[in-house]
Amino acid sequence: MSERSTEPSAHPIKANIVLFGALFANLGIAIAKFVASALTGSSSMLTEGIHSLVDSGNQVLLLYGQAKAKRPPDALHPFGYGRELYFWAFVVAILIFGVGAGVSIYEGWAHIQDPEPLRDPLINYLVLGVAFLLEGASWAIAVKEFDAKRRGVGWWRAVRRSKDPAGFIVLFEDSAALLGLLVAGLGVWASHALGDPRIDGAASIAIGGILALVAALLAREAKGLLIGEAADPELVAAVWGAIEATPGVTAVNHVRTIHAAPDSIFVAVSADFVDELSVGEAETLIENLETDLKRTHLQLSSIYFRPEKSEFAVRLPRPYT
Repeated sequence: MSERSTEPSAHPIKANIVLFGALFANLGIAIAKFVASALTGSSSMLTEGIHSLVDSGNQVLLLYGQAKAKRPPDALHPFGYGRELYFWAFVVAILIFGVGAGVSIYEGWAHIQDPEPLRDPLINYLVLGVAFLLEGASWAIAVKEFDAKRRGVGWWRAVRRSKDPAGFIVLFEDSAALLGLLVAGLGVWASHALGDPRIDGAASIAIGGILALVAALLAREAKGLLIGEAADPELVAAVWGAIEATPGVTAVNHVRTIHAAPDSIFVAVSADFVDELSVGEAETLIENLETDLKRTHLQLSSIYFRPEKSEFAVRLPRPYT
């Protein structure tokens, strides 16, 4: 099971700033790249245009997923629609792999098989330079927002622990875009320096490989969220300790959690209570526990207690803090 943070995600407005910033940057860049490709015949520029267009579509899908995930619970989905965002994150990974990487590799191979004559690369360099500035600005915003939620842990571990796919998907996409721009620029330069237009096609294949790698990483992360992941062990340990320290509770058998959304955690608790408690006293104790836990950990949306004798219950080891 992947380790992911259960800290509340950044404010929705901030998350949307990251997505909208990436969306508008990618749309403008895609148009410029397609125009440059049409004027110069560059395969890597066409590939980069497709890359930016796919990224734009991905941001639209993530915004759509965020909107759908906010729907309130109903009879068919009593815990809400929060995990719909995880579904669209997985779709994004598939699109990056199938459309972005697939088309890039195909276009590169076709260009190697039937290379176009070299033309003045100046417009390619201008577009790549502007694209790098815009992508860099979008990447800086994504890095700043993601860095604010890392809590001092390493970048890769922070990605693995994150429950909000929108943040790390934009970070991965922008990182891949910047690397792809460098490869495209190198391909255009090498093609003219060596007088071989096939190098430009090879650059397109390299960009496709970058996208395929990013898609595989995103699919892995999105899959874990989609099928359901437990809360951070630190939070589980904190909940366990709070229950165990409550007068009237003799033992905690297990605390099971699952994310229903980035900021919504379902908790199921099996605990042993003192035998002398009446039904009414036990109900009051559980209600007070739920209130205290939800006040302390805002991500806990639903908490269910199952009074159960320790000798008859399934015991799980207490998580390490």
